[in-house]
Parts: sequence; C-alpha cells; structure tokens
Amino acid sequence: MQKAKLILVGLLFLSALGTSAQGLKFGPKVGANLGKIEGQRFSDQYELSYHAGFFLELKLGDKWAFQPELLWNQVKVDTVSGFNNIYQQNLRITNLKLNYISVPVLLNYKPGKVLTLQAGPQFGILTDRNKNLLQNGVDAFKQGDLSMLAGAQLNILSFRIYGRYVIGLSDISDLPNQEKWRNQGLQVGVGLAF
Repeated sequence: MQKAKLILVGLLFLSALGTSAQGLKFGPKVGANLGKIEGQRFSDQYELSYHAGFFLELKLGDKWAFQPELLWNQVKVDTVSGFNNIYQQNLRITNLKLNYISVPVLLNYKPGKVLTLQAGPQFGILTDRNKNLLQNGVDAFKQGDLSMLAGAQLNILSFRIYGRYVIGLSDISDLPNQEKWRNQGLQVGVGLAF
C-alpha cells in the first residue's frame, strides 16, 4: 500500500507543477472491466468488474503524448471444479475477487483530431487478496502483476471515451505447482480532461 501512496503523491505533484502549462491535461476516469484469469483452474468466461482513478496527459508534440494513470482495478473470476484440488484444505471456492492498484504508463498517438491510439505497460499491486485463499499461511496470488495494454480513445470536447485490451505478461500464481495464471481482459470507460 506504501507504493500506491507514493505513486499517487507523485502524480498529484506532477499535476500541480504543470496545471498552468500548455499541453497538460488531467482528470478522473471510471469504467468497466470484462476480465478473466487464464489458467486451467479458472472459467473461460469473462466477468464484469470496475475500475476508477485518475490520468495525466503530457503532450510530447502535435501527435504524441505520455499518459500515466493511477487506477483502482478489480478482477472477478469464477473457478472450475478442479480449483479446490490445489489446496490441502477442503475449500469450496467458486468465485474470486482481486483488487489492484494499477499504474498504466501509456504512449498516445493521435492520427486525427478525435482519435488517439494507446499502448504501454501496466503495473499492478494486489491490495486485497481474498482471505479464503490461504494454504498453510501462503497466499495463492503474487503481490504484483505486469500487463500490456493496447486500445483507442475518442476525444470529444473534454470527454475521453476509451476501450483497451489487457494481456497479462507475468504469472500471478504464488502456489508451488507448475500452473501459470495470467490476467486478461477488456476495459471500457470514460474520463474528463481539465
């Protein structure tokens, strides 16, 4: 949680420094996630969850911009029947909810007045693990997650309407078995730029 607080303070500091600067925009954003965890023990269906936070857009020229964000990001997934077999205890877990503080660091390319293409990494810090997922004191999920994002954004007046694809690059399983778990999903949402 300390890392998330430092990131938030850093983003607020950057926005305070540049509020009068030309080419700097910032604001809130909120949206929906359709996500799943890839792995043999999880359902292949996408589950609805949410994200909310702030973005900072720093103009790098006429067509390019740098856009760091700070988001609360939720991932919901359903397990399949074999999931409980990975635990020594007799648990009956069917659905999971993971909360992350996510920091996307995007490079924006604006080919036209309204359209922006976006891509970049996203770093996630797991903040709230499902307390039922304990095996002899060892948590099932790792503290961090690394993903790649790619998508598009429509810039209509001060509104930002966006859609992104999220693909997990890191294994989020913290269990000793050989199975790998990765986040995957879609994000859609709206932001307001000041």
